[in-house]
Amino acid sequence: MFHILDIIGTMAFAMSGALTAMNKKLDPFGVFIIAFVTAVGGGTLRDIMIGRTPVGWMLDLEYVYVIIMGFVLAIIFRKKFDRLRTSLFLFDTIGLGVFTLIGLEKGINIGLHPVICIALGTMTACFGGVIRDILCTEIPVIFRKEIYATICILGGIVFFLLRKLNLDNDVLYLTTSLVIISVRLMAVKYKWYLPTLEHK
Repeated sequence: MFHILDIIGTMAFAMSGALTAMNKKLDPFGVFIIAFVTAVGGGTLRDIMIGRTPVGWMLDLEYVYVIIMGFVLAIIFRKKFDRLRTSLFLFDTIGLGVFTLIGLEKGINIGLHPVICIALGTMTACFGGVIRDILCTEIPVIFRKEIYATICILGGIVFFLLRKLNLDNDVLYLTTSLVIISVRLMAVKYKWYLPTLEHK
């Protein structure tokens, strides 16, 4: 289940990056680069911080193939995505839920404190999108008033609470990712926002 979620998250973020780049009218090479850094940016930063080098995607070409597949599918079906913003949002939300889990698991595997594991999960989920938005000259979603990174933190707390119940790992992963995805969808639907801070 964990590996399947990892592949789904990589594909989702690759398509999210490709759609963003196409929305900015980049050439095919530019679209591929944005798709690639969106899919592996957060995980690369996480691996460097925990001293896991070479980073994951360099050791397993399956991730590169999945990113290429996501890139190709995004191009082939770009005209099917009538509502580009909706498609981008859905792929981004799926990636958010899945990659938070991956970061949490990486931290647990090397014995880090739950607080640090949640930070790693949030970083894994969010920083590929941060790099994508910066390269596409957008203010990163994580820095806007929209609830984004906060949902990853919430998901991490839910994960560790459920973990104390000794649930099966597959149930634990699936439940946590569904919580993150559901809260993100509800936050957008019902316009839940964090207050902005202004200097007057």
